[in-house]
Amino acid sequence: MIQNIPARQLPWMLCLCASIWSGVAATQTNKAKSELWWSLKPVVRPTLPHGPESNPIDRFIHAELRNRGLKPVGPADKLFLLRRVYLDLIGIPPSPAEQEAFLADDSADAYEKVVDQLLANEQHAVRYARHWLDVLRYADADERMTASPGIHLWRDWVINALHDDVPYDQFAQIQLTGLRSKERTQMSATGYRSRKEPRPGDQFALGFLARGTGEDPQDLAISAVDTVSTAFMGMTVGCAKCHDHMYDPISQRDYYAMKALFDPLVLRKVTLASAADLIANGKAMAEAEKKRAPLEKALSDFVAPYKAKLYEERVLMLPPDAQAVIRKPEKRRTVAEQKIADDYFPILRIDGDKLNEAMSEDARKKYQELQQKLNAASSEDNGRRGLALPVFYTVEVDRLREQEKSYVLTSGDPSRPQKEHEVKPGWPFAASEPDFREGRIEAFADWLTAPENPLFARVAVNRLWQWHFGEGLLKIASDFGELGGKPSHQALLDWLASEFVRCGYNMKQMHRLMVTSETYKRASEVSGDFAENQKLDPGDTTLWHFRLQRLEAEPIWDSMHAAAGDLDLKVGGPSFDPREGGGGRIRRRGQSSDNGNASSKRRGAYMVRGYSSNRDVTPNFLQAFDVDDGRAPCPMRTQTVTAPQALFLMNSPDVDKACAEVAARLQTEAKGNLASAVDLAYQLVLARPATTAEKTSALAYLENDSARLKHLSWLLFNLDEFVYVR
Repeated sequence: MIQNIPARQLPWMLCLCASIWSGVAATQTNKAKSELWWSLKPVVRPTLPHGPESNPIDRFIHAELRNRGLKPVGPADKLFLLRRVYLDLIGIPPSPAEQEAFLADDSADAYEKVVDQLLANEQHAVRYARHWLDVLRYADADERMTASPGIHLWRDWVINALHDDVPYDQFAQIQLTGLRSKERTQMSATGYRSRKEPRPGDQFALGFLARGTGEDPQDLAISAVDTVSTAFMGMTVGCAKCHDHMYDPISQRDYYAMKALFDPLVLRKVTLASAADLIANGKAMAEAEKKRAPLEKALSDFVAPYKAKLYEERVLMLPPDAQAVIRKPEKRRTVAEQKIADDYFPILRIDGDKLNEAMSEDARKKYQELQQKLNAASSEDNGRRGLALPVFYTVEVDRLREQEKSYVLTSGDPSRPQKEHEVKPGWPFAASEPDFREGRIEAFADWLTAPENPLFARVAVNRLWQWHFGEGLLKIASDFGELGGKPSHQALLDWLASEFVRCGYNMKQMHRLMVTSETYKRASEVSGDFAENQKLDPGDTTLWHFRLQRLEAEPIWDSMHAAAGDLDLKVGGPSFDPREGGGGRIRRRGQSSDNGNASSKRRGAYMVRGYSSNRDVTPNFLQAFDVDDGRAPCPMRTQTVTAPQALFLMNSPDVDKACAEVAARLQTEAKGNLASAVDLAYQLVLARPATTAEKTSALAYLENDSARLKHLSWLLFNLDEFVYVR
């Protein structure tokens, strides 16, 4: 039966099943609550193991290898390592010139210099923003998301924050509060304390919370709890939405206490325009309304009797008490009565198709004529006004909602509060009563990012490790609870967490530490000499060799266009849809079709993604290479090997164009020398020169015909080596 349940409903169904079995699991729950789990214990900095290795990571890894009688493989080939670290840190392969420069640099710190250059490159931020935005469930479009217009500005804020090396604690703080922890209030000369204005641009960080809005006002709070708990706490708090967590010490009241932190938040629409633009737009709207007014009045007067008749028929179908409320003037209704009237609004609304049905043939023609005149006037007005003003949706605290009580919800349904189970704002694992003087979310953010919080740093460094090594020290990166298991190298994880705190949550410093380790620089190929290792550790949990990894969709796209020489490295801006002719931005309602400078050759991180029940938002290319649509946090992408992936690389128009452009580049840069063209083709596509055997085979295939360079490029794009990092 489970296979017939829609994917987005499956977590709810599993949660419902779990509630049925909660009585059976009571013993396990009590055990989890009575015994402190490893991830909830304070981080104690372990002593470094003894060893000759200079990098602390290697000390821990080599100590484990020695304990288990394993020997590590040797270092990777220089160019394999160069391609690996380029694709890892910036998502783009090294150019032929960069390959040659690295081979020519015999200095002891040649590799470290490359790492520093890559970390300073703004493309590093584009690459790692894509990782974080998977975890934070970024989407350009979602049929339930009000904040779609301008949501790309949140993505751009994440990119800028990573490039500016904003410390990780502030990275989380700003997305939760819009402010940096030390910049929340200010004191005037007269002793008046007020809330400090956020830094310019930091308001866009609140797209993280605005992203969660949906049909019900409480969707924002529910989405915030589910995402914050998995992304920053690494705990499946969402499992307590319908019942106490079966395994971890999180009660249902804990979940709704955490939801109460975010209950007062509401969306606020911000218009992003200059004063002159606002004034001009306002004048244009006033002029347009003046011209449309007589047409709107004529249409309204014509349909009024039909609407009144249909409306009365629908009112008479309602229960007598509801009829009484509906007939009462709105200003005389109580709050409860207004709620009843609002609930019946969808039933009483008269749509155009119903009006058509109620009219005679002659009346219907007259109605359509009036509509056409009004539509023509509206279209003419839109043409004069051009692009709609850009907007961004942020969040703010509604003081009236802040005074409302919060309750446990039956089965997580916002429309079914349990009025007998009121909850106060709070969160699981809090050691003391929260101080909400600066705000509910501010208090939570301070606890979350505090060095004493054992989860915050552990979860973060585990994610960084996963992105570099293909698998986290704790394999299930967003579940540090009992079901997530224990890390393969807990001492190393705790040392990294303590080091992360010690260095001020500096993410680039942690990246550098990891990718400069001997563990990272190992070869991925395993010869027959390591048969004993294969028996003792077939899963490579001790990291005796580097794990072979398939590239994600975005670096595949970027590598293809980098080889073609047409990759657009512009940072920031609206997302593009490769299915639109010539690329282009996602068009919002009210925007013109002018694509401006948008390009379909932009980096894959800017490719549109999202969900709609009536159209494919996420391009097939992204779907084929396992990109999620952003409806839920994605802690780790799957790495499937499927026919659609091969078909894209073999038959897609994008690959065909790239092959033609690579061939043209080879002819130009190799100046007609086919032997040089073959070497350059391998350098552009695989980031290494061809071997002697490969060169001989390639020249034989070309048959001294430069027109076949396009086909050679196609062959290289379809090698496993192109889509795998070794």
